[in-house]
Amino acid sequence: MMSTPSSFADLGLSPELLAALSDLGFETPSPIQSACIPHFLAGNDLLGQAQTGTGKTAAFALPILQRIDIRKRLPQALILAPTRELAIQVAEACQSYARHLPGFHVAPIYGGQNMGLQLKQLGRGVHVVIGTPGRVMDHIERKSLDLSHLTTLVLDEADEMLRMGFIEDVEWILQHVPATRQTALFSATMPEPIRRVAQRYLRDPQEVRIKSTTATVTAIRQRYWQVSGLHKLDALTRILEVEDDLDAAIIFVRTKTATVELAEKLEARGYGACALNGDMNQVLRERTIDQLKNGGIDIVVATDVAARGIDVPRISHVINYDIPNDTEAYVHRIGRTGRAGRQGNAILFVAPREIRTLRAIERATRQPIEPLVLPSKQAVADRRVAQFKEQIMQVIESEELDFFAEVVDELAEESADTDVREIAAALAYLVQQERPLRADGLSDALPRENKNSRSRDDERSYRDDQRGAPLQPYRADAGRAHGVTPGDIVGALTNEAGLSNRSIGRITLFDDYSIVELPNDLSKETLNALSFLRVRQRPLKLAPMRNERQGKRERDNTGAGSETKKPRKGKT
Repeated sequence: MMSTPSSFADLGLSPELLAALSDLGFETPSPIQSACIPHFLAGNDLLGQAQTGTGKTAAFALPILQRIDIRKRLPQALILAPTRELAIQVAEACQSYARHLPGFHVAPIYGGQNMGLQLKQLGRGVHVVIGTPGRVMDHIERKSLDLSHLTTLVLDEADEMLRMGFIEDVEWILQHVPATRQTALFSATMPEPIRRVAQRYLRDPQEVRIKSTTATVTAIRQRYWQVSGLHKLDALTRILEVEDDLDAAIIFVRTKTATVELAEKLEARGYGACALNGDMNQVLRERTIDQLKNGGIDIVVATDVAARGIDVPRISHVINYDIPNDTEAYVHRIGRTGRAGRQGNAILFVAPREIRTLRAIERATRQPIEPLVLPSKQAVADRRVAQFKEQIMQVIESEELDFFAEVVDELAEESADTDVREIAAALAYLVQQERPLRADGLSDALPRENKNSRSRDDERSYRDDQRGAPLQPYRADAGRAHGVTPGDIVGALTNEAGLSNRSIGRITLFDDYSIVELPNDLSKETLNALSFLRVRQRPLKLAPMRNERQGKRERDNTGAGSETKKPRKGKT
């Protein structure tokens, strides 16, 4: 029986990977990492059942990187993911873990991205490919993706691929890779079609089942802010300015370097902040915690490792500046607030591609995480004015002011045209210069909402809110006779072409084709992606219909068809 490793070093990972994990703030492996990495390194096929947010990406990425031959610029590992967001997320994780592996190259390939760019990436040579099934099939058929040297294949979130109608594409890919490869399949659930795939394509797989830890944290109010652009620091300072009942806070970041950088930036903005990381000796660490306890500082910026064992009752807020690596880490982090019967507050910064992790955290805590509306400049100014007034009243009540009153009287006598009110206003002006009380005195740190300043992810979110542009009909070269459902088409459009669920209009199925209503202002990149979409191994060849008469003529010639409103994602 295999013993449970207590550290990543016990798993037999290389010094380069251990150094990367240390940089990223990882200390001990999660249960799925402890269970899976030894099997991977031993060359066994693997069938893993685990939820999103349990740390499974590292469970397969680390051993893949360990076994890569950097000298060979050929695809040695292929990771299939159901969505473009997950493909990007896994690619970024691989790049982070490989930071001490010079010459390593990874390529995410998915619908919605320029095909020419992907062809260049693959042409230059890559070691690991992460892709969505449809786009991987395109490259295999084009012979732009050579899998003859493949040693490892991972199917990530297989049940999602089944639900979205990609499982036949997955099987097609499995039939076009070397029979000698190592195969791992991960799925949150194990429906019968997934088990059949495992039985058909995995060889004597080791089975790993990880139950996700759930915790109820009812004493903690949880909120998230969806990151927009590169303005996390400005958003953080706005939140710190206006939060009610903010006493002390722990801000969690991913790396030791980030603790120092963020603490210094907060200090420069007038906050009492200190870093807390694994490079600090025990004496300095204890001194920092004591300062937090007695009010010498109000904010500690920490990594998961450094914050272990902190129990400070005055911590009213935990802010996840960087999203944690798994749900268990999140539960441990926020458990440092809401102590001694007090109401706690947890705020999470979430990038658009991390929304899946957010949903996994909601399941783990069994509590919804509500969106946080970022405070406006006016809200910040109002809070500063209120605090300024409160400070003045406290000084009036607690300090001996006779000397200062005499100075004001003398100033009023010397300047006959100036009354005491104007003198008080001038003093207030001098005091507030470094911390302006008026909204127009605050820097406009966050970008105004205009189309040109938004990223593609922001643009999709914005268009969701606006409920899209006028729709026009597109013809898809697949219909009922090919076994296609509206859910299949929606899945391809949202996950391969990057369209938002709410921007897709009515889908009408006919025997040999379908008509899909899509926004009439699609970008060139999206239009290019539409031409490569597949459903059930069949190219859709989506193209705009010339006019409504063409659609009516086709319907008249073929019959009324099967008309349906598009289904909501997840209910197909």
